[in-house]
Amino acid sequence: MIHCVIIEDEPLAAEKLSDFISKTDYLNLTGVFHSPLEAMGFLKSNPVDLIFLDIEMKELTGIQLMESVKLDSKIIITTAYEKYALKGFELQVSDYLLKPITFDRFLKACDKVMNEMLPAEKRSEHRKVFIKTEYRLEGVDSSEILYIEGIGDYRKIVTLKKTILTLQNFKEISSLLPQDKFRRVHNSFIVSLDKIDKIERKRIYIRDQVIPVSDSYYKEFLNGLNP
Repeated sequence: MIHCVIIEDEPLAAEKLSDFISKTDYLNLTGVFHSPLEAMGFLKSNPVDLIFLDIEMKELTGIQLMESVKLDSKIIITTAYEKYALKGFELQVSDYLLKPITFDRFLKACDKVMNEMLPAEKRSEHRKVFIKTEYRLEGVDSSEILYIEGIGDYRKIVTLKKTILTLQNFKEISSLLPQDKFRRVHNSFIVSLDKIDKIERKRIYIRDQVIPVSDSYYKEFLNGLNP
């Protein structure tokens, strides 16, 4: 069961979200707050798994709330404005719902949160991740990623269909990926275990790419091949 709250200063929008939550059997609504300050007081002594958070509120914006208070809860942003999307993903929100929100889209966001809360070995193999590029968020199916290479300040994500450059670091990218499907093998490389063709003399072959395995990662890498 996922315990959640709504922080939303528009009564009709809060009512709609409450209705959606009541129709979702794995969600338990523990509070509805029209004031972010009131919600902050509640959350200090009543931690929850998930917050449905509006952005533009009178006392404090949702962005300000996330930046000023340490929240261990998953966050799904609910807003009428697209302009906050990039900032939201920088703050590692689980999803971003644009109003008017449909029940189908709501369920997809909640399913994503439920998947994130599962142990790594039970997460979906086909997990969509969003990589921050220079001007946009690029959606990538994690099952299509071949390897990730560090090149100076950039990380190059090579997939079956395209190559993406991002300034996100390895730690940030790794946190988005199914942990049982990817392995760090070098200071400059993460590989998809499913895409390895062969391993020879501390070298990994993925299609026409040869990737070195450094001594510091080699033992852990071999142990993870056949768990």
